[in-house]
Amino acid sequence: MKIKEGFELRNICGENIVIGHGVENINFTKVISMNESAADIWQRVVGKEFTLDDMVKALTDNYDVDAETARRDSELLLKDWTEAGFIED
Repeated sequence: MKIKEGFELRNICGENIVIGHGVENINFTKVISMNESAADIWQRVVGKEFTLDDMVKALTDNYDVDAETARRDSELLLKDWTEAGFIED
């Protein structure tokens, strides 16, 4: 899977927000604000293929978190991104 073209993570007034470019990506009912670790994962995977395991590894390698918690958090984040339309296979 990968993040669809046309989405960009921006820091606006201290908030990490995903912005959609192009008519097909604009949907203000699905604005996602991300904490620092979610924004870090986004920056690590944007522009390339990634898996849930890649997201988990990014968390366990860069934060003081156990694998079980990292997997649970990554699954929730991936669900949010998918529901917002940011992900394509």
